[in-house]
Amino acid sequence: MVVPTPADYLALAHAERDSVVLQRLAQCPYPFVWQALAANPHTPPVALQELSTARDGVWNDNKLLRLLAEHPGANPVVLRAVRDAVAAKLEEGERPYAAVLALSDRLELEVDEVRKLGTLRGASARLRHVLNLRLSVRI
Repeated sequence: MVVPTPADYLALAHAERDSVVLQRLAQCPYPFVWQALAANPHTPPVALQELSTARDGVWNDNKLLRLLAEHPGANPVVLRAVRDAVAAKLEEGERPYAAVLALSDRLELEVDEVRKLGTLRGASARLRHVLNLRLSVRI
């Protein structure tokens, strides 16, 4: 019996189209596989939502949240889960700014629910400024 390697999981996460396989891959312990799933346009919303709670380290978490916020198949439920994860990171003093700005571009979310991210502890004045500029275009 051949045991799959991390590289095998990564290749599947990049190329797979079957939602059942992609859903199973979301339970994989490798953050690079999570990121590949978040970049795969065929990853189903249920897997994306599961990935919104995956944690590894600051850099990997922030990249994953940005990719999830940008995912073309992310529905409002997924986007709100990402928003909540981003809010928690900001409250902890982390800076998932790319994910905040990606969420600001998502029309599925109300302007006010995204604007609130700029009021949290980890939000810088520059982030608030850029966030307000991007959201003002949507009004």
